Amino acid sequence: MIVYPLWHVGHQNEAGDDGSTVHVDESGVFCDESDGDDVKLLGIYSTLERAEERVRQARLLPGFRDEPECFYYDPFELDKDGWLEGFVRVPPGE
Repeated sequence: MIVYPLWHVGHQNEAGDDGSTVHVDESGVFCDESDGDDVKLLGIYSTLERAEERVRQARLLPGFRDEPECFYYDPFELDKDGWLEGFVRVPPGE
């Protein structure tokens, strides 16, 4: 199964004159945690179209409207083995 995790890259370091993000290379915008950048998972979507629609909606919100290209999504293949490790079930009330 293929899913599309959607990430928000919050850049803390902005360039001067044109307001562009400092963390840009030939591949595009990237995150530099040592410079204060932050990455948050916004959601996981079942199709590329749903992830793209969520980005369109988010860009209308005040907090994202003036940001550079701050969203990142890429297909991810779910497999049973990969999702069994690292998760712990905590019963309610504990």
